Amino acid sequence: MRILLALILAAAVAAQKGPPKPKQTLPVPNDEAALGWKPLLDGRTLRGWKGDPKYWRCEDGAIVGEVTPETLLKNNAFIIWEGSAPGDFELKLSCRISEKGNSGINYRSAPAAGLPFALTGPQCDIDGQKRHVGQNYEERGRTFNALRGQVTRVRPGAKAEVIGSVGEPAELARAVRDGDWNDYHVIVRGGVQTHLINGKVMSLVIDDDRGARHAEGLIGVQVHVGPPMKAEFRDVKLRLLP
Repeated sequence: MRILLALILAAAVAAQKGPPKPKQTLPVPNDEAALGWKPLLDGRTLRGWKGDPKYWRCEDGAIVGEVTPETLLKNNAFIIWEGSAPGDFELKLSCRISEKGNSGINYRSAPAAGLPFALTGPQCDIDGQKRHVGQNYEERGRTFNALRGQVTRVRPGAKAEVIGSVGEPAELARAVRDGDWNDYHVIVRGGVQTHLINGKVMSLVIDDDRGARHAEGLIGVQVHVGPPMKAEFRDVKLRLLP
């Protein structure tokens, strides 16, 4: 009888304590090698990419886009990855841009009707004077979906609304190295688009407008209308998300 009472008491105490607590864990450093990145540039040629050779070449292992005084643009021009049109993915690359340069990384984009080597779709902005760098701009579409430092939500048929911040724009701009290589990281899953530069989140968009956003699309990098400029891209790699 005593044994039975002891068992009943132990069961009652265990029930009050609830299920065992899991062991606490902390985040660990990113294991890049285990993530299955696919390089999009062989370092010797522009194989897999399509763009106007007047503006694009491969040099020193990088894609180089250059506009000269003799080749000024009337419309922004892209070099476009032809290997796939991903939906949910991560994209990483390093970029160096001239002081007066203006460029961007387009993704989930579509060809712009009637214009060769032009895209319409969301873009991680890049510029040499750091006015726009890191923001989310939709080329030939809804335009500014998030400025640097902003967290926004886009409701169906409405303008982007600011709902939070990832930091002060000027402080985030200081994380971008002038005239040097910077590491860009674009993460896109569902309606969430995150832009990072040198490990700093620059902007984040929650795009709930399924009718306006693209579920998948092309990847490309840009040379922009304006003064002569040069933009270089290396270590371009893509990872599809499950």
